[in-house]
Amino acid sequence: MTFELVASKTIREQVEKLSQKYKKQIDKKIVLIKQNPFRFKSIHSKLYSRVFRIRLNIEGKETRLIYAVLGSKIILVCLLDRTKGYEDLEKYLSKI
Repeated sequence: MTFELVASKTIREQVEKLSQKYKKQIDKKIVLIKQNPFRFKSIHSKLYSRVFRIRLNIEGKETRLIYAVLGSKIILVCLLDRTKGYEDLEKYLSKI
């Protein structure tokens, strides 16, 4: 099955602020997501059943790339700072 990749406005703004080094790191992970979107760890959400996360280290901070699989679409939701926990996750998911 082929998936269509869609980036939310939130993640586009977050990635735009990053240096080229971290953009390449995220691009490599996106390639892996396209190959198999179910390979990374799923996380619990009140809104969606197929939400996943990828561990990243961006600018020395533990960060998670959050994405959701909705039918044949993969929606890149946000970059979530891990030091805050997953408190803001539902807020970002409600925007998609």
